[in-house]
Amino acid sequence: MTKLFNDPARFTEDMLVGFLDANSRYVSGVPGGVVRAHRTRPGKVAVVIGGGSGHYPAFCGTVGPGFADGAVVGNIFTSPSAEEAASVARAAHGDAGVLLTTGNYAGDVMNFGLAVTQLRSEGIDAHYFAVTDDIASAPRGEEAKRRGIAGDFTVFKCASAAAEDGLDLAGVIRVAEAANAATRTLGVAFDGCTLPGADHPLFTVPQGHMGLGLGIHGEPGVADEAMPTAAGLAATLVDGVLADRPDAADKRIAVILNGLGRTKYEELFVVWGEASRLLRERGYTVVEPEVGELVTSLDMAGCSLTVMWLDDELEKYWTAPADTPAYKKGAAQQPQSGELRSADDSENRATATHVADLSDDAGRAGGRLAARALGAMADVLADAEDELGRIDAVAGDGDHGRGMVKGSSAAREAATAAVAEGAGQGSVLTAAGKAWAAKAGGTSGVLWGALLTALGTRLGDTGTPDGKTVAAGVRDGYDALIQLGGAAPGDKTMLDALLPFVEELQRRVSDGQSWQEAWAAAAQTATEAARATADLRPKVGRARPLAERSIGTPDAGATSLALCARTVADCITATRSGENQ
Repeated sequence: MTKLFNDPARFTEDMLVGFLDANSRYVSGVPGGVVRAHRTRPGKVAVVIGGGSGHYPAFCGTVGPGFADGAVVGNIFTSPSAEEAASVARAAHGDAGVLLTTGNYAGDVMNFGLAVTQLRSEGIDAHYFAVTDDIASAPRGEEAKRRGIAGDFTVFKCASAAAEDGLDLAGVIRVAEAANAATRTLGVAFDGCTLPGADHPLFTVPQGHMGLGLGIHGEPGVADEAMPTAAGLAATLVDGVLADRPDAADKRIAVILNGLGRTKYEELFVVWGEASRLLRERGYTVVEPEVGELVTSLDMAGCSLTVMWLDDELEKYWTAPADTPAYKKGAAQQPQSGELRSADDSENRATATHVADLSDDAGRAGGRLAARALGAMADVLADAEDELGRIDAVAGDGDHGRGMVKGSSAAREAATAAVAEGAGQGSVLTAAGKAWAAKAGGTSGVLWGALLTALGTRLGDTGTPDGKTVAAGVRDGYDALIQLGGAAPGDKTMLDALLPFVEELQRRVSDGQSWQEAWAAAAQTATEAARATADLRPKVGRARPLAERSIGTPDAGATSLALCARTVADCITATRSGENQ
């Protein structure tokens, strides 16, 4: 259990304070994460890695010469926001482009992809790449659907070494793609991890068993098996990984036996003794293996085996020296020739937008209503945090409740500030959407950010929107989510509650009902649709590998969407009652 913390909601921020202080010769803090203490030298591609925290030494612990130029640091098990990813990449970038790379998770793919779009609009040559090494999360032939777990490390290491070696951006991308295609990982869990402040783990493993095919965000394994001896575990891992080997002629391999946070190094060495023997008996030459904690999952008990099949180029970059806070390899690196970063590199130069001139009295009244509704949502979601986390943990990582609380709280603060500046409903919702996406991160963060922004854009800052405009704005939000998330109704996501809500709202408004009354009825429809997701099998996201386990439990995203819709309906009713008194 994670026992040492102050405010659980600020665990990541507090961790970064200590990490930066202890490693100031390597790293400097910037909004969204960390970068090397020295500026990127001219002509060098910057490699920016990242994802949610809780995986130390991944990801911030591997920033330094020979490895990453920067790391984006999200909340525990939650993707950083697009704004944070762009911020770190901007700070790490020199003059030769930047590669952003993460594991293959929906939130990371969306947020880092949006960051690349933003960076390119600023004239920075940016590219994104997702690692897909986890053989348990999708079968052969569907490698693009696989998660990135401890194989992140081999891909990040080789891409970073290629950048250090002077390859251009196309060359660094090529090496990352080659390393990913050559890497396979299989993991097991003996017990689940516990989020800071929680009093129970995200999942448990039956006594005397292990979970095979776990995820590194607290997701349980895809199957339970009897707990073997160290030799039996080594055979399970080796057989599983080799059975999925790529089409590689060379039998030279890089291997990582990775501890997940609670398994002792001594235990790992016992397993490694057996695994290395099995690999060599099968004709493999193991090149500079790594045994220890490289990609953890808070305090999860368990381990994973990663194999990367080598060619001459990949072997060169796998064995290249590196000097970072948590990972060192080969000869010590000489001090970089790049200049030390100044305090200006860490400044957030965001400027406030003056919105009062864009609105009128009616628009400002709408802005106040929007802010009240967002405040009510934040209160209700805070009360529902534990239950939303419990639902999410059945087949996911259990962070949905915490992410919704962080996002809605940030949205409330942004909306309140926008109202104080005289903003109309459109600017209030847009500010709230931007704050939600920035502070919550993850899949839900970027989706709620897009939903509120699309609604705000449609409503505008002047006048009182009529029912058809409100309904069209919600439809715009739904369309934005379809384009952004890659999911569809029936995939067991928030869309399965949002689409029925949109359709019922539009139907009732078209029939002449006021949008306020139509919203209340549509919220009930969304609630019923969210409950019905219990019968669905997830087809996207972290729950997909655990589809069977998910049946019988409603989707957390659909549940929170319906909860928010009902809360807004209650807020509207209370507001209208007050106006009529």
